[in-house]
Amino acid sequence: MTSETTSLGEANSAREEWRRFAAFLKHPRLPARARPPSRVGLRAVMRMLGLDLAMMAVLMAVAAIVVAAGIDLPATALENIDISLAIVALVVIGAPLLEEIAFRSWLSGRPGHVFALLVLAAGIFGLAALVSLAAPSRAMFALAGAVVIPVLVLLILWRWWRHDAMGWFARVFPLLFWVSTAAFACIHLFNYDQGSLYILLPMVFPQFVTGSILGYLRVHYGLWAAILLHALHNGAIMALVLVGMGLTR
Repeated sequence: MTSETTSLGEANSAREEWRRFAAFLKHPRLPARARPPSRVGLRAVMRMLGLDLAMMAVLMAVAAIVVAAGIDLPATALENIDISLAIVALVVIGAPLLEEIAFRSWLSGRPGHVFALLVLAAGIFGLAALVSLAAPSRAMFALAGAVVIPVLVLLILWRWWRHDAMGWFARVFPLLFWVSTAAFACIHLFNYDQGSLYILLPMVFPQFVTGSILGYLRVHYGLWAAILLHALHNGAIMALVLVGMGLTR
């Protein structure tokens, strides 16, 4: 499989980058590997950020029209908590890191990325299981995990990290891309404390849109590009929330 990113070259303008994104959504294809971090990737992030913010502005305008029509929208979790520096750091830094690792780090299809995430997930589930064990057993399993997990990660790094995307993964990539995007959107249903599913699903459509952009950036420019745009997106939303809170005081 040849690398799609190499044949495409750098987009010469934001409009060209957006056309490539639209073509990618019509027929998602997985490059052999993403571009290494560079100014090309940084320019792509800023161009896609412009598209992301424009689409968010349209969706916010639609929401405002709905509210003006007398329809109450479900309240989000941010409306019920005090915005502290820790909350801002969690939303702008913590959430992008954790969510991009969980939902898009493996979208490269490279065996090192896929298996490293599986080992990480197994470690997290194992740690959760330790909580239910008695103290002696907990200590024994914790010690075993402290040895086994680093060894597995080192084996993955040595054996598979330099490999290109797996062939079978590339063949089913369109399905995996849309499943990842939908799962990313649906996880944000937990931002709402009440409301039926048919009401809440449209509320996470903005996350579905942003998730498709993040997936495009991840497979063509690397995980760092998706994390950066995610952080900038969340920072812009948080800024709007803080401005809105200031105006209502």
